[in-house]
Amino acid sequence: MSGARLLFLAVSPGLEPLLRDEAAALGLPGPQSVPGGVALMGGWPEVWRANLWLRGATRVLICVAEFRVLHLAQLDKRARKVDWAATLRPDVPVRIEVTTRKSRVYHAGAARERIATAIRETLGAPVVAAGSEDEPGEAVTLRVRIDDDLCTISVDTSGEMLHRRGHKQAVNAAPMRETMTALFLAACGYRGGEPVLDPMCGSGTFPIEAAEIAMNLAPGRSRGFAFERLASFDPAAWAAMKSEAAALRRETPLRFHGSDRDAGAVAMSRANAARAGVAEVVAFRQAAVSDVVPPEGPPGLVMVNPPYGARIGETGRLGPLYAALGATLASRFSGWRVGLIAADPGLARATRLPFGPPDPPIPHGPLKVRLYRTGPLA
Repeated sequence: MSGARLLFLAVSPGLEPLLRDEAAALGLPGPQSVPGGVALMGGWPEVWRANLWLRGATRVLICVAEFRVLHLAQLDKRARKVDWAATLRPDVPVRIEVTTRKSRVYHAGAARERIATAIRETLGAPVVAAGSEDEPGEAVTLRVRIDDDLCTISVDTSGEMLHRRGHKQAVNAAPMRETMTALFLAACGYRGGEPVLDPMCGSGTFPIEAAEIAMNLAPGRSRGFAFERLASFDPAAWAAMKSEAAALRRETPLRFHGSDRDAGAVAMSRANAARAGVAEVVAFRQAAVSDVVPPEGPPGLVMVNPPYGARIGETGRLGPLYAALGATLASRFSGWRVGLIAADPGLARATRLPFGPPDPPIPHGPLKVRLYRTGPLA
């Protein structure tokens, strides 16, 4: 591949294999799981396509320079030899974030200043002061990692994290990000060909995400990206890629369902579905867990993210809720599979559902959660 560079697709630790599979299905070349993400070789078209289409990645980075560095003077000299103008624009501010590990250049602040000076004096681009709060989306971020004396400089081509798609403006407490939602759906075998129901829908993330997958809607269709402010950006090629993506939208006979005992959650879910353009195939209603019944039609996937009981004493009080959820699903949802996200194995067991071994723990806010899955219920 001419002009190929190292791309890094960031993801929550533990979800790397799922993102690798998604990247391969998208046709990105040779994706490999590495700690914290997926690595592959590609050019700017692959960067744009990854940002537009990947549902599970949190950011897309592209490497612009890599060199050995043993001291700050050497870092200064080599940073000045980087062809910054090939990637950055002199009129777009740059933010520089540096991490160091097991390296003789160990002071991140000093390293940052050397690179900032090189950019200012060779390119003329303004560098955002460390810790400053510029307008969201204004600056392009360089992520510099000095690991075992190897300096790798990458550009964050996404800007805002990729779960911020511009549709879910109303959220409840501790919402699950769309990126994690998509990978949990994939882990349960969901590919867009069956109904999905969430009996504790919160802000509606699972039914909305499932509907978008079924309708083949590009997750990045409604937002902007940092790569649009880079020297390498080709507006005509990007417009053509977005037009092609819009033409791939498909109709679905399936319907997706969410319910919640809180009327406010139901209202925000409906608003989020409307902004995402899937309101015609997603239905939300107010209902307690014990009142949930399967919709008409074939069985599918129940996907649920109940409260975790993170505070002291809450776990014990949540046992009856999990038990009621399990009893409802076991008695009424024959043929449906269940995917449940839980931070406490005891609460998952309280459902008495026939889960297989749980998936690896995944960081979610201050907690680590696991996905529990069943086959079709008897």
